[in-house]
Amino acid sequence: MYFIISGGAFQPEFSGPIANLTITLGRDATFTCHVKHLGGYRVGWVKADTKAIQAIHDHVITHNPRVAVTHSDHTMWNLHIKGVQIEDAGLYMCQINTDPMKSQTGLLSIVVPPDFISEATSSDVMVGEGGQVKLTCRARGIPPPRITWRREDGKDIIIREPFAGSAPNQKLQVSIVNEFFGEELKLMKISRNEMGVYLCIASNAIPPTISKRIFLSVHFPPVIQVPNQLLSAPLGTDVILECFVEAFPKSINYWVKDKGSMLISSFKHDVKVIEKSQFEIQMVLIIRYLQKSDMGTYRCAAKNSLGEVESSIRLYGEYTPRFPQLSNEVSREAHKEYLIRLLDGTHSKWMAGEERENCVIRAAYRFNARVHLRTIPISFSPTLFLYFISFVDNRNARD
Repeated sequence: MYFIISGGAFQPEFSGPIANLTITLGRDATFTCHVKHLGGYRVGWVKADTKAIQAIHDHVITHNPRVAVTHSDHTMWNLHIKGVQIEDAGLYMCQINTDPMKSQTGLLSIVVPPDFISEATSSDVMVGEGGQVKLTCRARGIPPPRITWRREDGKDIIIREPFAGSAPNQKLQVSIVNEFFGEELKLMKISRNEMGVYLCIASNAIPPTISKRIFLSVHFPPVIQVPNQLLSAPLGTDVILECFVEAFPKSINYWVKDKGSMLISSFKHDVKVIEKSQFEIQMVLIIRYLQKSDMGTYRCAAKNSLGEVESSIRLYGEYTPRFPQLSNEVSREAHKEYLIRLLDGTHSKWMAGEERENCVIRAAYRFNARVHLRTIPISFSPTLFLYFISFVDNRNARD
């Protein structure tokens, strides 16, 4: 490259180096060449690797419309490149047309933030419990991105690998990590607890860091757990029945009493499903104001495309102990009549006796196959049966 030389009192020289530039793809870049005593000499810009002249003095030579030149007082000469592209990277030379020619260079480095390669990155994956899967994540960028795997819920990743030299189907070496580095994440003998969103994170120190969500679904048939298979509650109270279901795909869940039809929410029943996790739910049946007719066997059932299962809860009612109810006294001199109501609701019985000052009721009843004689109050329950009641004079009573 040659320029016309114009003389001057001093030979031109550079007053400082050209700074190297690292620019993100698409941003603007500006090289500055500091010159003193330029006089009638000229400054030119050349792309060193291609020897393509970019500009001479204040005239742009290249046909690249993104290139421009400016200067300030003939001491600061600027080469501007708008919206840098990958092909703009390289060495740029600032020259002064002295003899011999003086020059200095600056390096333009282009950095590119990460970008996923869609065709080489996994989408959502489905696998049966106990199976294996390989999740793949690849990204481009300058410098090349680093791939990190994490679980979105913060749980650990379980890596199972065969021991070196071990035969297939042998015991696996297990390591538990919070994050895994590499483009491929291999998961073996997967359990339902490993289901969820896995994050593939690509970073190369050039903002922004990017991530992709990959949902791993683990399929298995329903399983039901029942905390209490035998349940009792006082009559007249509300009762809560519970079943815990694990299933994926999500199951259809319902309640049935004895051999009847499916129970739905009504004034008598409240049917709820509470989601605990991706694959866990809590089935709740609330029975309002428990009656004898509500007693029986309740079945909770769950089914999905892989199977169906049910479990049962036997519900009993409890009778609340109460004193026998007695009728009001008709008169002090008249005979008294007492109404003793049997609390099991089957029948009532009137009894009459003569007026006595110290009159008590004595009852013989059977409890757990034994016979006792005891002064009232008498309580009744499903296991207590009244045999007879009589009036006796307390002065002649003997225990």
